Amino acid sequence: MTLGSSKTIGGIGAILIFIGVLPLFSGSGIISLIGLILVLIGAKGLGDYYKEGGIFNNALYGIITAIVGAIIAVAVAFIALVSLFTDLGLTLMNIQDYSALSAIDWQSVGMNAIGSFLGSVLVVVAVIWIFAIIAAIFIRKSLGLISTKSGVGMFGTTGILILAGAVIPLLGLILIWIAMLLLAVAFFSVRPTPQQPMQPATQV
Repeated sequence: MTLGSSKTIGGIGAILIFIGVLPLFSGSGIISLIGLILVLIGAKGLGDYYKEGGIFNNALYGIITAIVGAIIAVAVAFIALVSLFTDLGLTLMNIQDYSALSAIDWQSVGMNAIGSFLGSVLVVVAVIWIFAIIAAIFIRKSLGLISTKSGVGMFGTTGILILAGAVIPLLGLILIWIAMLLLAVAFFSVRPTPQQPMQPATQV
């Protein structure tokens, strides 16, 4: 893969992630996923060009960490939801039955079950937050290496924004969204490494 194709693929991928977040497009999740894959391909191409394996490896570790965190969070949320229904005596068969809901003793069992569920929600939020920070650290390392090798400082700025976005709740999502646009600009700003002029042979 050439430098030109790598930066183009990476830039297009970052744009797809950027627009995939917007609710204007149907299947935005698929658009973002395709964009993420293209960014990884672009990072792999740049890593090969600069002969720096850490560029792709750190990016891949970051994505894997985010996926693992999401899986754990979903599993904990599912278990908490099932536990809540069990404590309230609800099943898929009677959950739509108003009499089943009215029969719940909300002052004892009901409130305790909801309190336990809210505790589980906090655990889910904590898991997502911790794994997001770890993933952002890996991605920042990857972008930092690209910035050093390519001389495009915007990669480093993007990495800082992604890490800050992972650390700051809610508002951080806007920072990460903006970082995707900067990442696209950074990819398209990559230029070939100037060739060093050959030194003339020393005359003896």
